[in-house]
Amino acid sequence: MIMKRILFIILLFLNANFVLAQKTDSTAAKTPKAKNVDGTLMSPAKNLADNISSSAQLSTLVKIIEASGLTENLRSGTITFFAPENQAFDKLAPGILDTLLKLTHKADLVNLVNNHIVQGRISSKDIAAQIKSGNGQAVLTTLAGGTLTARINENRNIVLTDDNGDQSIITRLDIEQSNGMLFIVNSVLLPKAKP
Repeated sequence: MIMKRILFIILLFLNANFVLAQKTDSTAAKTPKAKNVDGTLMSPAKNLADNISSSAQLSTLVKIIEASGLTENLRSGTITFFAPENQAFDKLAPGILDTLLKLTHKADLVNLVNNHIVQGRISSKDIAAQIKSGNGQAVLTTLAGGTLTARINENRNIVLTDDNGDQSIITRLDIEQSNGMLFIVNSVLLPKAKP
């Protein structure tokens, strides 16, 4: 009788450990992992501002964010950021970036940064689902009040078109952040010019 109880307790203990191990493994599988973005490890435990500031490929964007005074905004709230890489700013007409960085153009700079941000955490699967349900396109409203129209091109890339008709391809998808999602884009998404 005592042997049966001891055996029962041992089996119960082993079963409990097995169930606990399964739960731990399944939880670990769902935890997002850090992603290497052009040599920079971006941790999902860090916020957008901290991850972006650690990337050499986003140094021009960091300079713009700091000049606009929006660094703290990228540390809170839940947002999706379409971040232009350094080469994206090289595509702008000569002098535009220098003009925007002047103190007298701070409002325009804020508008530019906010035109790359959408409220909420949106994944590439979410965008693809919206494109499918929207007959080939999804319209995303930016914090600047503009729109970005997302479509999938012939190479299966998600392409964003700003209110001026200019296009930007998403080159890196679904970089998890503690306060949202980061995508890398290859062109600057300009807000609609004011009349």
